[in-house]
Amino acid sequence: MLYYAVIFFVVAIVAAVLGFGGIAAGAASIAKILFVVFLILAVLSLVKGMGKK
Repeated sequence: MLYYAVIFFVVAIVAAVLGFGGIAAGAASIAKILFVVFLILAVLSLVKGMGKK
């Protein structure tokens, strides 16, 4: 599960760079939504992975 948490975190960071950096102005709102979604998935995966130990 820790692997998935890291993957989701990386995707969230990429979405944040695209959304908050102004690189893709047309896709900024989509990138912001993806950032939140994948950040939540990363946190949930991290919590679930730590609970198994």
